[in-house]
Amino acid sequence: MSELFDAVDALVASRSALPPPAERKRLRQGHGLTLDEVAAALRVRRATVSGWEAGRTEPRPPERDAYARMLKQLSELYPADGPVPAEDTAVPEEPAVGAGPGPSAVEPTQDTVASRAPAAPPAAAPLAVEPARA
Repeated sequence: MSELFDAVDALVASRSALPPPAERKRLRQGHGLTLDEVAAALRVRRATVSGWEAGRTEPRPPERDAYARMLKQLSELYPADGPVPAEDTAVPEEPAVGAGPGPSAVEPTQDTVASRAPAAPPAAAPLAVEPARA
């Protein structure tokens, strides 16, 4: 009898509505999960999860069932009226090289612009000429 109930539960879950794509992303980010983590848990590619969150594709069984379960649990932890994460939680693979203070947001004044000398054009490098072959 338990097998019948499991089969019915799976059938219902496979047709259950999933949250809209933007909500899927909000829930994942709200819990601090990366696309790679969700993909690994569901045994799919990162691009697959990204497609689900962008609305380009929809999950199919059996991944759909597991994805729906994860989203349901996350929606209980992070209700729709909760704060919305600002950006993706993915961590860059390598730190940015030469990261330092960026350019100043202060606009140059007319005096500082006028006092700057125009940049000289770069000097032309001599061309290498191959000798003619006989």
